[in-house]
Amino acid sequence: MKASRTRVLTQEDFDRFASLSRDDNPIHCDPQFARTTHFGATVAHGMFLFSLLCAQMRRSNPRPVLPIGQTLMFPRPTFVGDGVAAVLVLNDTPGQDRIALDTEIRCMQRGRNRTAATDEQITAHGDAILLVDASAETLAQAPLDEADAAGRLAAAVDGDRRLYHLSVGQEASAVRSFSAGDIDEYVALTDDGNAFYTDPVFARSRGFGGAIVPLPLLAGMFSDLLGTRLPGRGTGWMKQSLRLRSPARLGELLTASVRIVRLRGDKDLVNLATIVTGDDGRVVLAGEALVLVRNLEDKRTLAAA
Repeated sequence: MKASRTRVLTQEDFDRFASLSRDDNPIHCDPQFARTTHFGATVAHGMFLFSLLCAQMRRSNPRPVLPIGQTLMFPRPTFVGDGVAAVLVLNDTPGQDRIALDTEIRCMQRGRNRTAATDEQITAHGDAILLVDASAETLAQAPLDEADAAGRLAAAVDGDRRLYHLSVGQEASAVRSFSAGDIDEYVALTDDGNAFYTDPVFARSRGFGGAIVPLPLLAGMFSDLLGTRLPGRGTGWMKQSLRLRSPARLGELLTASVRIVRLRGDKDLVNLATIVTGDDGRVVLAGEALVLVRNLEDKRTLAAA
C-alpha cells in the first residue's frame, strides 16, 4: 500500500479547480447554497480527488506511468477542511507494461459543523489501469476490457422516461482546448507533474508529438457539463468510469458530450453516457456517469414557486 501525505482541502482549492474545469457548480463554490443542501457545506469536485490519486500514481512509480483507465465511486462527500490522503494498492500486473491498482481517498472528516474531527472514512474508491513506460503505440494497442466499453449504454427499460425537467435521450456538449498555462495550473494545484503532461520533449520521445492533456482535465469536461448544464447546477457525482482511447494534444479543439440513458425517480439518480472526441472525430475519452439530482437548482426553484 502506498499513501500520500495528508492534505487539508480549502475553498481556494475548490475554486481553483472550478476555474480550471469550468465547473462552478454551487455545491463546490457557493458555501451559502451548499449549506441549504443535504451536504451542509461545500464539497470537492470528483475529478479534483481523481487528480490527487493521479499525483500519487506518479510519485509511487520509479518508471513513467500514464493513467488510461479509472473507475471511481463517491460514497461520501469530501468537505472543505477535510484532511485527505490518496491511497494506492497493487491489484494486479496484467503485463510488464500495465499495472492495475485499487484506489482510495481516505479522509479525516471534520463534519458539517466544521469544528470537531471524526474518524477516518473512505470518500472515494475504485480501480485504475496504468501503462508503464507508455508510448503512443502501446496506448493504441491497449486492450479494452468488457467494463471499458464505455458510451455503449442504451436507455434502460426499467427506468423512468422523465424526472423533473430531465428526459431520457437529452444531450449536452461543450467545446474547449487546453493550453500550457492550464497544465501549469493543474500541476500547481494537484502536484501531478507527470512528464507526459509537462515535458514536450519526453512526450515526443514516446511518439505523442508533444505534451498531452491529463486524464483528470479531460474528465473535468464532464464535470463541467454535469454540474452546470445536464442535469445542471446542484448535481452530485456518485460514480464515473473513464477509459482513455487516444491522446489529446494541447491546443486541440475537444468536444465533450453527455447523454441521459436512464432516470430513477425513486432515488433521484441519473445515468449518462460520456464521451470526448478530438478535432478529427476520433474518440479520446469514453465512460459512464451516475449522478444524484436531489439538489438541482431548477428543481428547488420549481418547488418554491
